[in-house]
Amino acid sequence: MKTKTLKKNKVNVVTLGCSKNTFDSEVLMAQLKANHFDVEHESLDDDAEIVIINTCGFIDNAKQESIDTIIRYAEAKAEGLVDKVYVTGCLSERYRDDLEKEIPEVDAYFGTRDLPRLLKTLKADYKHELVGERILTTPNHFAYFKIAEGCDRPCSFCAIPLMRGNHVSTPIEDLVTMAKSLAAKGVKELMLIAQDLTYYGLDLYKKRALSDLINRLADVEGIEWIRLHYAFPSGFPMDVLDVMNERENVCKYLDMPLQHGSTKILQSMRRGITREKTEELIATIRDKVPGISLRTTLIAGYPGETKADFQEMYEFVERSRFDRLGIFTYSHEENTHAYLLKDDVTAKMKKKRADEIMELQSGISYELNQLRVGQTMKVLFDRAEGDFFIGRTEFDSPEVDNEVLIKKEDGFVRMGDFSNVLITSADHYDLYGKLI
Repeated sequence: MKTKTLKKNKVNVVTLGCSKNTFDSEVLMAQLKANHFDVEHESLDDDAEIVIINTCGFIDNAKQESIDTIIRYAEAKAEGLVDKVYVTGCLSERYRDDLEKEIPEVDAYFGTRDLPRLLKTLKADYKHELVGERILTTPNHFAYFKIAEGCDRPCSFCAIPLMRGNHVSTPIEDLVTMAKSLAAKGVKELMLIAQDLTYYGLDLYKKRALSDLINRLADVEGIEWIRLHYAFPSGFPMDVLDVMNERENVCKYLDMPLQHGSTKILQSMRRGITREKTEELIATIRDKVPGISLRTTLIAGYPGETKADFQEMYEFVERSRFDRLGIFTYSHEENTHAYLLKDDVTAKMKKKRADEIMELQSGISYELNQLRVGQTMKVLFDRAEGDFFIGRTEFDSPEVDNEVLIKKEDGFVRMGDFSNVLITSADHYDLYGKLI
């Protein structure tokens, strides 16, 4: 028996996982709105007739969060709090058959490229004319900007190709159209994302075309920051660094997941690069773009990782002094090449090693932040929280990187505006300052 009135044709979209899923949910929501659905993102009202869960299937913790969310809404459906529950995204793509058996209460499961079929199930039309149309779930002044889908890399630990398929670049002209549409809505910052940015264009143009794309996007009026996420180190296109130097609205920021600092482990990971070559690449990037902020991601506890391998990674991080760094514990994923290896590092040891790297990085970040004290920096303000206005410099991406805080009592800023800030103090991950 229903305990409350559900709003007919109201859809609550719930997004789990990475920024690529956020992008997909925003496209889905725009399609639903064009079909006259009332759409909300992660609504707390629980009055929607339909719930669509966009799942993540990347690593164990993310998979468990997705499963828990599906069960939560399946139970809500049984209690009459929801009429229909649909599941899409990476977990559904990878484990659809298992999910249909284990959680049959869900009305239908869809994969990562099933948007037209999902819409048809809802008796909605897929509107091809909505190129680039999205309902942003981020603050209106920045947007994740997906330039390609899928991945052709053979990394041993990664299940992304199983869930997202092979690399498919979006044509430059379509991306420029999307950027203009976003700029017209007030978006000032584009965060370029893909499984691998550096592969962009090889399928369409028979060459790495990331620099061509960035140049075209940099011409779009109103776009003041362009930020690059998820670059692959092997075969990195150096002409991208030239564009970064030449174009003022391309942030001196590069997110390049390196995964490890041991050549033996990198070879087992099938990364196509050694630690020595990686260090040469880092030095070249920093030489070509002075002041660039380098962000990376590492994995602790990969199969066969000995104490010596970990020590090699630790010393690599110590030498490299990354501006930003995150680390995952290794997740043993079915149907990946690494699944053939014995998962021989205990969960406790994986966590211990990850914690040691983050403790090291915390000290590096603190030292680098102290060098910012006394500098005047351009800051884009994202939100207000407690007694502070909170923003970011060009060297920081939302949610994962450092922030700049100024006291509300010291002045007023509008969200989505840029301001010059004098940095007066710093801790491990935040800068504090005053408006100029």
